[in-house]
Amino acid sequence: MELRDPADPGTFERIEAALGQSLPGDLRELLLETNGLVDEYGTDVIWPVERILDENIGFRTNEQFRSLYQSFDPLLFFGDNGGGDQFAFVRRPERAEVFVWDHETDERNPVSPTLESYVRSALESDGEDWYRE
Repeated sequence: MELRDPADPGTFERIEAALGQSLPGDLRELLLETNGLVDEYGTDVIWPVERILDENIGFRTNEQFRSLYQSFDPLLFFGDNGGGDQFAFVRRPERAEVFVWDHETDERNPVSPTLESYVRSALESDGEDWYRE
């Protein structure tokens, strides 16, 4: 696991203003400790704050995605599995569980009851599809 320097708290306000939704408290606290987490395979289990902002804007504004998938507006993506699936919190309505968005089926399913549980499962796994077990 790779830890990074803490995130700049000012970035949180930019994310929240651009996306119109708040960051979950536990994600905010983690980012204040380390600006993202990388597992032993080089996968961003938790993205750095700039990537959180860029990826969420990209998902919401991509015209091709709008024709292929349900709206991404209720979601706040913050990590991926390295194989195309993305992890997110549902922000409308606000939920504590971590969900996975399957890039092949557009399914959005809960995979972990909390961010802490998600991080533990992702870092203790032996591959990108740990949440399918």
